[in-house]
Amino acid sequence: MTAKLEHLNVTVSDPARTAAMICAVFGWRVRWQGKSARGGDTIHVGDDDDYLAIYSPERPVAEGAPTGAVRGGLNHIGIVVADLEAAEQRVRDAGLRPFNHGDYEPGRRFYFLDADGIEFEVVSYGDAR
Repeated sequence: MTAKLEHLNVTVSDPARTAAMICAVFGWRVRWQGKSARGGDTIHVGDDDDYLAIYSPERPVAEGAPTGAVRGGLNHIGIVVADLEAAEQRVRDAGLRPFNHGDYEPGRRFYFLDADGIEFEVVSYGDAR
């Protein structure tokens, strides 16, 4: 049996804002949106095979250290694109700042933080895996 990652669920302050940014930057679509079984609101953005669940609870959550700095925290979300330069321009157009550019095996990449401080890695392998 081969396992496949279907989705990731992240907590944000404004699901609509985050979903709009992700759709604009990566060309994804809203697959579903509605009330979460845990209370609050969820928007699923992605394609037919996999997605990010963008969740906001009914009550605001406390802010803290970057999640990559805590055990069990989210370090970053990696997304493969065919055209790294076009993706970087869409990130800039969304008012976000790309940083930490790298060109090393197995691909080229950059990072950016969304409005909630969630780190995204955008990578291109040249063979558009």
